[in-house]
Amino acid sequence: MTLTTSFNDSSMNHQTFVLVGIPGMQERNSWMAFPLCLLYLLTLFGNLTILFVIKTEQSLHEPMYLFLSILACSDLGLAVSTLPTMLGVYWFDAREISFTACLTQMFFIHLFQWMESAILVAMAVDRFIAIRNPLRYTSLLPNTVIVKIGIAILSRACCVLFPIPFLIKRLPFCRSNVLSHSYCLHPDVMHLACADITVNILYGLIIVVSTLGLDVVVILISYVLILQTVLSIASHRGRLKALNTCVSHVCAILIFYIPMIGVSVVHRFGRHLSPIVHMMMANVYIAVPPVLNPIVYSVKTKQIRQRICKMFQ
Repeated sequence: MTLTTSFNDSSMNHQTFVLVGIPGMQERNSWMAFPLCLLYLLTLFGNLTILFVIKTEQSLHEPMYLFLSILACSDLGLAVSTLPTMLGVYWFDAREISFTACLTQMFFIHLFQWMESAILVAMAVDRFIAIRNPLRYTSLLPNTVIVKIGIAILSRACCVLFPIPFLIKRLPFCRSNVLSHSYCLHPDVMHLACADITVNILYGLIIVVSTLGLDVVVILISYVLILQTVLSIASHRGRLKALNTCVSHVCAILIFYIPMIGVSVVHRFGRHLSPIVHMMMANVYIAVPPVLNPIVYSVKTKQIRQRICKMFQ
């Protein structure tokens, strides 16, 4: 009996899933291995550098940079949760993953994504306070408040995502157990179940609208208030200086939400597209944002850029 046949045996409740590399061209998976390995190394190096610089430079112990350190931790968590499995698929053709490992990976992928969305909200509010009340900025956001916000971000993500593994675990899997990507996601796994998944769909929709949807609204409101504040500044130079402090954060928002929206659109409306397009979008969605965030903040934030240059001189 071939491996594919055993994986698609419909007479059993599967205890493993099969991850997919390049659809229809498994023998060419190694083509993606080197770029993914490079992205993984850059992610680790970039985010660890950001954390080291913020920790060792006393002048960076301000709310903006503390939120950036939380963002870097979230990016590291997402990379560690996904990229080793992806490298295993593309480099070593290690495509089989146990049911428990898949649920665990799925939980942590969504956890760090939900955390990142909330961190971006906190950073938007931080920028508003910094521009609206620059003289009271550090007093309004002391370290104790930053810690409480960080705990709240983690707690919210854990609470809304805690039921997900249990909603998946209750489902029988007696059809194909071949997933669509090189990592486990809730929508991908639940559609393989041979039972009614209405509860999973409704719960997923509810948490997306009530958390990620709300996050987008808060970010938009924050930037409307920021623009109102900036326009009230008398000098042209002062307005540009205030807006310049938001550039890195706006880039981080785009880096996070554009791949997410792109994957959703391709999944919903791009069924006629090549499976390779779906594979590339899925890999960009997971692997690229954790790489770009430290690059953007290193390039656009003068204090971090100077400290990094000083490190390597």
